[in-house]
Amino acid sequence: NSNRIRLSKIAASPRIVEGDVMDSNRLEAAMVGQDVIYANLSGELGEQAQAIIEAMRKTKVSRLIFVSSMGIYDEVLGERYGKILDPYREAARHVESSGLNYTIVRPAWLNDDKVVSYGTTTKGENFKNSSESVSRRSVADLIVKLITDTGVGIRESLGVHKK
Repeated sequence: NSNRIRLSKIAASPRIVEGDVMDSNRLEAAMVGQDVIYANLSGELGEQAQAIIEAMRKTKVSRLIFVSSMGIYDEVLGERYGKILDPYREAARHVESSGLNYTIVRPAWLNDDKVVSYGTTTKGENFKNSSESVSRRSVADLIVKLITDTGVGIRESLGVHKK
């Protein structure tokens, strides 16, 4: 898979583990010895975030990159996404109160354009260009930066928009 090729450029031997995040034994085993946990999930996000945080505490991993959604802080002018984003809001609350070195990534709607062009906003700022979609490649570029530059995005929630 092409994602693994790109990951191999940022780490000598990246370890990708797929499984049920609610299986605490497997989750903890997968985290042992890791530097960064990247979570891009769907479903019961609040419960999943809690499970990840607990496993990270037990395995002493402190860096978490957690993908969420734009609109969780009502930062998109003229839009109220209501209950549909409640699972994302709940997960963000857990992550933000975890004490971990987290970054929440809140992308706009995604597209498959083969371009890297994006800007970011932080929690408390209005989301920019919310009517424009952002490329998956742009979001991936930001995530690679968050993984490789240990000083970027710590304890921040970053909105990702088309530039």
